[in-house]
Amino acid sequence: MTLEFALTRSDRPAADDVRASVLAEPGFGRHFTDHMVSIDWTLDGGWHDARVEPYGPLQMDPASAVLHYGQEIFEGMKAYRRADGSVWTFRPDQNAQRMQRSAERLALPQLPEEDFVEAVRQLVAIDEAWVPTGGEDSLYLRPFMIANEVFLGVRAAQTVRFMVIASPAGPYFPGGVKPVSIWLSREYNRAGRGGTGAAKCGGNYAASLLPTQQAVQHGCAQVLFLNEEGTDLEELGGMNVVLVKADGTLVTPASESILDGVTRNSLLQLAADAGHEVEQRTVTLAEWRDGVADGSITEAFACGTAAVLTPIAALKSHDEVIGDEHAPAGPVATALRKQLTDIQYGRVEDPHGWMVQLTEAQASGAESAEAR
Repeated sequence: MTLEFALTRSDRPAADDVRASVLAEPGFGRHFTDHMVSIDWTLDGGWHDARVEPYGPLQMDPASAVLHYGQEIFEGMKAYRRADGSVWTFRPDQNAQRMQRSAERLALPQLPEEDFVEAVRQLVAIDEAWVPTGGEDSLYLRPFMIANEVFLGVRAAQTVRFMVIASPAGPYFPGGVKPVSIWLSREYNRAGRGGTGAAKCGGNYAASLLPTQQAVQHGCAQVLFLNEEGTDLEELGGMNVVLVKADGTLVTPASESILDGVTRNSLLQLAADAGHEVEQRTVTLAEWRDGVADGSITEAFACGTAAVLTPIAALKSHDEVIGDEHAPAGPVATALRKQLTDIQYGRVEDPHGWMVQLTEAQASGAESAEAR
């Protein structure tokens, strides 16, 4: 049975001029909307007390389980405003299902898919004025789940809270999409066999922060991790990786330690639609190195919700550079990125029915959307 959401409106929403100033230059993850969604879970009572309430700090006991054992998971999504003023989101069912898989791995309760999607819908409906207009601006949505039981014993928590917050986001590449160099980590692994690599949990990202700092120190935008043996590609600190061969085949690593990327899967589907062969399999570092050297690999890119698709010019390490750090974005990556973003913003047909409408079109269409 779908949950019913109670609504408590904020008595101190952002003033129109303040919101307009934020939307003019939102950045990423720095500003938040007026409301948030909360749903509680207990071992005896299940999911209950679904509500939309004013955005604000959480009151949490210092003994809450999440603070000691990291029992938490999250998702990343976006809401897009179309030219007619309506607001849509992209494949929320996939995010809901991935959160269920993450919950299972972290011994957390699984929120039903319909409640997950409705939570997103409820928040966007009340904070619709925060959805930006134009370019690649969007409203970034962050569903997450934390174990908030006050108990220091090491076991699955019996009290949990699911929440959704939202933050207006500008284009990931304000100056246009540019290829980046990434750093090869040989010292650290992102996840091990049988670990939490396939779950979207904070611990995976925390473990990537030090290697990412090292990448930045070497002039790179991100870090690429290998498997435990140091032979096979896994993924970046927060994105999946894809190689493009000269014959048009797209190759991406497959492993139990890799997050099942919604953006990656969507790009691979669009590539298959366009006639490209797609392979999800073990991909070795040697294959990338040799393929670039002999010309059989012509492009590489990373993909994820925030940036959609980032061309990779070169993979760098202490003793080698694979690729050319001055190389332009490749034609396959460029075309796929454009097609996916055009679908997300409603500029072209959505052949797979990926987009889900959250709010209705405005009476005066684009002019009404611009007026926000």
